[in-house]
Amino acid sequence: MRDSEILERIRKGDESALDYLYKKNFKMMTKLVINNNGTEDEAKDIYQEALIVFWQKVTSGNLMLSSKISTFLYSICQNLWRKELERKSRMSNEEKDTEEELDFDQQERIDIINRCINQMGETCRRILTYYYFDNLSMHDIADLLGFANADTAKTKKYKCKKELDELIKAKYKASDFMD
Repeated sequence: MRDSEILERIRKGDESALDYLYKKNFKMMTKLVINNNGTEDEAKDIYQEALIVFWQKVTSGNLMLSSKISTFLYSICQNLWRKELERKSRMSNEEKDTEEELDFDQQERIDIINRCINQMGETCRRILTYYYFDNLSMHDIADLLGFANADTAKTKKYKCKKELDELIKAKYKASDFMD
């Protein structure tokens, strides 16, 4: 089934299109969560939540799709899982003693990097996130973003990484990253 057909069927309320999407993308979406410290049950929950978000956007007419449906779903899953990890992190940080301040410093560094990545353009943001946080290969990144090949993705990642380094240096001092 093509993306345009799936969208049309969802707009008409055809839930079998949702079943089709679920089965078609299940492995990729669950792999994202499992590879990022999640369980299979958490992966299923995140994916189901992502499909609900997608369904609501399509049926409400608020969907501006500029990529394949699978790429859009992947981004939704990624964002939902990040929020869940942040929630878990907050909960575990509340339980930790102040003796574990080093972990907090490392999390603070990660937060700084995330803030800077979120200020970058969409393509760079996605490339760096896919590569550094989701551990995707250059080949997978090229496929997700529609690049000609893995070499193109690698070149773009290098440029984005350089841009990120410059952004961090402009906004933060070296002492922000040192103990």
